[in-house]
Amino acid sequence: MKTCLVVDDSRVVRKVARRIVEDLGFQCREAEDGKNAMDECNSEMPDVVLLDWNMPVMNGIEFLQELRKTEKGKNPVVVFCTTENDISHIQKAMESGANEYIMKPFDSEIIESKFMQLGLL
Repeated sequence: MKTCLVVDDSRVVRKVARRIVEDLGFQCREAEDGKNAMDECNSEMPDVVLLDWNMPVMNGIEFLQELRKTEKGKNPVVVFCTTENDISHIQKAMESGANEYIMKPFDSEIIESKFMQLGLL
């Protein structure tokens, strides 16, 4: 079974995303900030990461840059899920190693479509 790590400081967003990815057949874990997400990845690297941008402790970009520096951190597909929608944010995310970008609010159709585009389904 493929695994997904949902990283967002909003408990509600994590729960919604978790339900969507579990319905798509993924085993899901959660982290409330980038530091906890790094701990989760160091414990067990997921197949895909749904990542928020604005979080306390370590934001999404900082997490992504740290993740991509690790030996196994080049493997997970990383999808930013954020309200940051200007081109400079999208460009920075992609340059930092994101594979795709989803705008909040998202729904099951959007996530399923992105996962299909990325070859995860």
